[in-house]
Amino acid sequence: MEKLGNKLKIKKKLGVLGGSFDPAHKGHLAISKEAVKKFKLKKVIWAITKKNPLKKSSKNTINKRIKSCKKIIGKNHFINVKFYEDLIRSNKTINLINYIKKITKSEIYFLMGADNLINFHKWHKWKIISQKCNIVVFDRHGYKKKSLNSLSFKTLKGKNLKFVKFNKVNISSSQLRKI
Repeated sequence: MEKLGNKLKIKKKLGVLGGSFDPAHKGHLAISKEAVKKFKLKKVIWAITKKNPLKKSSKNTINKRIKSCKKIIGKNHFINVKFYEDLIRSNKTINLINYIKKITKSEIYFLMGADNLINFHKWHKWKIISQKCNIVVFDRHGYKKKSLNSLSFKTLKGKNLKFVKFNKVNISSSQLRKI
């Protein structure tokens, strides 16, 4: 909240779900819906990356992945699919968060699955990311124990990190690529 004169101005809450979305699936949609409901988010941005620095290259082109996202989203107009990398000249999450905060003046909720928390400490400026936004981690089948024992969780627990117990959607992009 910001103070304007004698009145308090409530900042808009914005979710950001980053990833390669190769392909997008109902799990992405389910956590977006849950985040909107649980944290009263105004919108969720699906920020697509050309390539996750910690993974092999994507199977599908960026345009095909954007189309896939839009198809999965359907009539859920609270989700916007965006590709920022050419605009901000970076695929680093910290640069994405800084850019979105600057243009929207929103309180950011960065959404991720529990599998991503395990290696979050390897992300560029991960501790600064946690200072600039709320990190919301959604439980994923088979990852809870590892994520709760991760360096990231132990370091950030109670500091802008929320672990959400979730009726998990047992699906992943890597499983879908194998089909």
